[in-house]
Amino acid sequence: MTHTISTAQNNQTIPVVPILKTTFSTWLEAQNGFLQAMVKHQQFGESAGQFLVDYKASGELARVYLLVDDDLNPYTMCHAFKALPKTDYHVECETEEITSAIILAWGFGSYQFDKYKEATAMATLFIDAIKHQTELSVVNATTLVRDLINTPADDMGPTELAEFAEKFAKKNHTTFSETVGDALLTEHFPSIHLVGRASHKAPRLIELNWGDEHKPKISLVGKGVCFDTGGNNMKSAEFMRWMKKDMGGGAHVLGLAQLIIDHQLPVCLQVLIPTVENAVAGNAYRQGDVVQTRSGKTIEIGHTDAEGRVILADALTYASESKPQLIIDFATLTGAARVAMGPTVTPIFSNRKEVADAIFDSGQITHDEVWPLPLQQSYNKYIKSKIADISNSGSIPQAGCITAALFLEHFVDAEISWVHIDTYGWNFGDRTGGIEGGEALAMYAVFNWLKGKYPA
Repeated sequence: MTHTISTAQNNQTIPVVPILKTTFSTWLEAQNGFLQAMVKHQQFGESAGQFLVDYKASGELARVYLLVDDDLNPYTMCHAFKALPKTDYHVECETEEITSAIILAWGFGSYQFDKYKEATAMATLFIDAIKHQTELSVVNATTLVRDLINTPADDMGPTELAEFAEKFAKKNHTTFSETVGDALLTEHFPSIHLVGRASHKAPRLIELNWGDEHKPKISLVGKGVCFDTGGNNMKSAEFMRWMKKDMGGGAHVLGLAQLIIDHQLPVCLQVLIPTVENAVAGNAYRQGDVVQTRSGKTIEIGHTDAEGRVILADALTYASESKPQLIIDFATLTGAARVAMGPTVTPIFSNRKEVADAIFDSGQITHDEVWPLPLQQSYNKYIKSKIADISNSGSIPQAGCITAALFLEHFVDAEISWVHIDTYGWNFGDRTGGIEGGEALAMYAVFNWLKGKYPA
């Protein structure tokens, strides 16, 4: 809900002076004996994110020195700012790239989710909002994603997510519409209805549109499972505990949309979020059921806990109908992705190799790392069904994130460039300096790529 970056005017701030690790020895030799002794006593200079507090003879705080990795990875510094004296700061540096990294690190590392408890007082960084628009926008979009994911399902179900999207639309001058409940059947979104019909909060498809219709169209599709019990193939308590995060794909596309709008990229933007609660009730869908999707293809339900790809099927088909130049979907889709990549490297898939490669390169620049995985066509045999066109679960336990991506590919027009991002939407604190919870993963990498592809 909050981070401690301010754009207000403040002339009484303390400088944060960055020191690159490769220049540390040279810097230290130029300091006086007192400061050299402090460095030795505090073992300053060993790892990125360390800081050294320097005081005036009067005892007043003079400045803070911050050790920065040479690759300017902001995530190596996120932990630093929690322990700083609780006052106001600015970055004192002539190198914009270093300043940018510190601003991002401060924003990522000072985040607190304070909806249900009081925030802890922390140091504040003051920045120029115009000069550092991109950094502030990335921090705010990341905060948006984290807030949505961190909010418990009872306060962020399909109804509440739609309410948030409508407010987002009004704030950003976009159009908003939603198709709710049984209207999903009359409007031909049967797979979304099937998964969400058992919840007391009606399933729906949220749609936002923004930009010039004469510009290249891009469609963002985000999985919005606001809570996932696993359905009748119910998850154990261990794996159900954090399933409020299963709408993380929807959160990511809203965050990415915010970045696109903030930077006025010259595109025609469509945002689609199929949102449901995968609940258990008398009318819940069952293992072995078959649904005919918007595309006309039929899906056999091999497992009710593979629900995300089922709701995405209709949304991807709908996105393809308007022939956008690009479709990007974000989904907290598979545990297999975590087994393959761990919690902070995000696997991506694309039907255009050059697109996947470009996003990989962008992730290296932004330190929001992604890794392309193959759409191994021979693996389609593992999602064949004996009674329908396709099964929503693989017939073998291996390659789960690949077979899930292949499933989605069946619902995307092959003539359209498509990217699927199997994001985790969560971190255990190792990425953000100790803040466990919702996290934007691959969003910044994708935006940085889009900003280059569609320059304002």
